[in-house]
Parts: sequence; structure tokens; C-alpha cells
Amino acid sequence: MIHALTAGLVTLGSLVAPIVISPSPKAPADRITIDVVSVNGSGCPIGSTAVAPSVDNTAFTVTYGSYLAAIGPGIPVTDFRKNCQLSLRINVPQGFTYAIASVDYRGYAYLAAGASGLEQANYYFMGSGANAMVGHTFKGPMDANWQTTDKADIAAMVWAPCGVQRNLNINTELRVYAGTSDPDRSTSLMTMDSTDTDVSTIYHLSWRSC
Repeated sequence: MIHALTAGLVTLGSLVAPIVISPSPKAPADRITIDVVSVNGSGCPIGSTAVAPSVDNTAFTVTYGSYLAAIGPGIPVTDFRKNCQLSLRINVPQGFTYAIASVDYRGYAYLAAGASGLEQANYYFMGSGANAMVGHTFKGPMDANWQTTDKADIAAMVWAPCGVQRNLNINTELRVYAGTSDPDRSTSLMTMDSTDTDVSTIYHLSWRSC
């Protein structure tokens, strides 16, 4: 059974210095590139995560290959929680800056009756205060793909500083709780991304000129 999901409001931390920017409704024509500075966490072992910008510079995707939290017979108790911390250097054309407008998270959940799962995430620019995690809860019984969207209000969007390179930090987490189910007899699990290799986490970008 899939339960209704609500979009969480994303509030990125305030930058140290104010940014002077003017509106630019279109993404830059020159392609952006993304460098993965670091990858850490039990949900993203080395070599299991890929990052790629879209052709039109309006988004970038993160694909996970081993991101699974689970409880059940024979499963280590520490596997109920998995996390991943990414640090990305997004190289943008001169004269432009960007903000994260919204994020689509996708995955698969198999939850026994009485069990629950939690997906939560935050993202912020290096040098700014980390914003609070935005979370989404799923309840069993459930055997289906899931999707959530975190969307930033226009007034709440925080922009990368013009002319200064600040890494974008992305923190995600999955948790599975037994609740009233019996973890000694039933297995519950939750993944980031589904078994469909075309499914990725999508970070949608907004652009402005400096």
C-alpha cells in the first residue's frame, strides 16, 4: 500500500556574504561539469555512485548502486540505517550562479505490516550552516517504488556565491523501523533508486546571472 507523500520545504543555510544577482530565466548555453570531491557513507560504497549533469543544464542526477537499509532475519542490526554524504564541485559558466530549486528522490520499499521506512535529506553550500533534514515516512504493508519531492520556495532558495567556488554538500539517509512487525520473522527494506537503472535522484537547478 502506497501512502500519500507531501513535499517538504527545503531551506538551505544562509551564506556568509550577500550575493548581488539579476534575474536570468534561462540556463547557460555552455555545458556545466560536475566533479565529485568526496563520497562517504554506508549507503554509497566507493564506485557505487554516479553523478551526471543534464544536457540542457537544468538538472543533474545522482544514481546509487548499493543504497539499501533493511531489518529482518540474519540482517545485521546496524543495517536499519544507511547514509551517504556527497561533496560536489559544480563548475558553471562565467557570469552565472545556481540554486537547488527542487529534488526528486526515488526508490523501492518492501515493508511488512507494522513496519515503517524513512527517507530524509539536506543539502547546503560549503561555508554555510547546514539546514535541517527534510524527511518523508512510509508505512507497511508496502511493496512498491516510492517517490518524494523536496521543493524550495523561491524566497527561500540560497544561491551559490558569484565568482567563488563553494562545494555543494548533499546528505541523504534511509531508515527502516520494525514497529509492531516481528523482525525475527519478516524482512523489511528500503532502497534509494529502484531496480530500474533508469531511475535516479534528480536535482533541479534554477539559474541567475551575476
